[in-house]
Amino acid sequence: QVQLVESGGGLVQPGGSLRLSCAASGSIFSIVTMAWYRQAPGKQRELVARITSGGSINYADSVKGRFTISRDNAKKTVYLEMSSLKPEDTAVYYCYDIIRNEAGYDYQYWGQGTQVTVSS
Repeated sequence: QVQLVESGGGLVQPGGSLRLSCAASGSIFSIVTMAWYRQAPGKQRELVARITSGGSINYADSVKGRFTISRDNAKKTVYLEMSSLKPEDTAVYYCYDIIRNEAGYDYQYWGQGTQVTVSS
C-alpha cells in the first residue's frame, strides 16, 4: 500500500509565497513521475507542474516563472515552491505520483489535497 501525505497549504496574501510538500511511503520501488494538480471551486482539476524521474519538467502556462517543482528521490518527496501568488491560484492542490512496484508495474496515486487560499 502506498500513501501520499501533503503539507504546506494555507492562507497567504497576494504576492506572497508558499511551499507545498508531498511525501510518499509504502511499497515503492521507484517513482516514475511526481506532479501537482489543483482544483478551484466549480472548475476541473488541472495540471500545475510535473517532474519525471529523468528530470523532465512541465508547467502550466499560468504558473510559469512563478512556481518551481522539485523532487528529493531519497526522501520520496516532491515540492512545489509558489511565489508571486495571485487570487486565481486559490484551489485545493493535490500531489500525484506514478509509482513502480518491485514487480515492475506502475500505479497512480493521489494525495488527499491541501487548500491554498490567496486573499488579502
